[in-house]
Amino acid sequence: MKSAVETLNPTRVRLSIEVPFEELKDSLDAAYKKINQQVTVKGFRKGKIPARVIDQRFGRGAVLEEAVNDALPKFYTEAVNEAEIDVLGQPEVDITELKDGETLNFTAEVDVRPSIEIPDYSGIEVEVDAVEVSDEDVDKAVTELRERFASTSPVERAAEDGDVVTIDLEAKVDGEVLEDGVASGVSYTIGSGELLDGIDDAVKGLEAGGEATFTSELKGGSAAGKEAEVTVKVTQVAARELPELDDEFAQLASEFDTLDELRADSRKRLENMKQYDQATQAQERVLEKLLELVEVPVPEKLLEDEINTRKHNLEHHQLGQMGLDLEKYLEIQGKTVEEFDTETKEAAVKGIKTQFVLDELVKREKLNVNQEELTEHLMRRAASSGMSPDQFAQAVVEGGQVPLLVGEVARGKALAVVVEAATVKDTNGEVIDLDDDEDETAETAETVEASSEETPAEAEEKTEG
Repeated sequence: MKSAVETLNPTRVRLSIEVPFEELKDSLDAAYKKINQQVTVKGFRKGKIPARVIDQRFGRGAVLEEAVNDALPKFYTEAVNEAEIDVLGQPEVDITELKDGETLNFTAEVDVRPSIEIPDYSGIEVEVDAVEVSDEDVDKAVTELRERFASTSPVERAAEDGDVVTIDLEAKVDGEVLEDGVASGVSYTIGSGELLDGIDDAVKGLEAGGEATFTSELKGGSAAGKEAEVTVKVTQVAARELPELDDEFAQLASEFDTLDELRADSRKRLENMKQYDQATQAQERVLEKLLELVEVPVPEKLLEDEINTRKHNLEHHQLGQMGLDLEKYLEIQGKTVEEFDTETKEAAVKGIKTQFVLDELVKREKLNVNQEELTEHLMRRAASSGMSPDQFAQAVVEGGQVPLLVGEVARGKALAVVVEAATVKDTNGEVIDLDDDEDETAETAETVEASSEETPAEAEEKTEG
């Protein structure tokens, strides 16, 4: 076999491959054997039909077609390995010449990973929010904790903001009661915004036994997105009573003996959260700066596949779970289809560029992923997916997705290298040292994952090796 590579553009090549006919022998033998198992010829036992009889009865062309289909992937793979090119996705194959007994010539056009030069990134500087926790922040955190320990008691008065009402609901669309539009004994806190738009105004002022009717757009169920006439009946009004803010509350709500200790712990927790947010912000901004430094050509077919994948996941998974379609989603977001398409394309381009640049850094820095790092990442991914670690691990292995997880961790480590080399200052001008963060690699893996979803061609490339 002989092959040659022609570069069509920085992200696409054409392989021209010549295969001497004798190298098709194994595929021809396999083709005759396959056809032998599929057909019956009078006078011959199944599987024992001579090749000349198959040629006469079914045509030599059918045998050649079967043999070529069997041989093409093998010769294509050999040509790719010989040329040492990093292909993305499936090739477009064109058989240019097939002479029985002489030769098979074909071409294969395929996207390739572009060659990327990573410049010196040590001069990257970014600014992030300062970690500042005010007394008001602590007050808010303690108040939220206090509300979790609130008690309720029935009252003989009209419902007010903050009350917990027990209600019965009935929804009609076009005058017909929906099968899934009836609910009884629903507990609702007025002002929480957890139910239908308009329900707060409807129930406020009602006593137990009172009812009201209002119009609202249904958020879920069989008539999601439609206007419905909703009748709400209040069966009980209960006032929420918050515990006193004192040492006794601290002992009830935490492991601390005093309110001062509880407040100090709340402040520390808020500081830790803001430090985590600060680190994530630093990683995102360093990544943005890094991408600005590098020229990254994006393969058209890869970009098209990524855009389609993102749209499919949004429409058929995320929005489907919320009972929305794309049209309604765009209406809620206040976006046009054109704006949505532009944003999706920009996100897809950024995702592809992020993968290419960080993968190049992984190679340049010779970064490896050990079992402990992979296990920790798998545990985090399992938690975010709502699956147990064992279930998630099984799904990953069965789906051949282990290389994808390894890639995510490796890219996270690559970004961590860049962040470590960068200068990060907060809005007060203080230099931030992120090296002390034990979870830096974990955070960078999550940052990379958020900014670059696995593209179809990338996934296919890694799964197939």
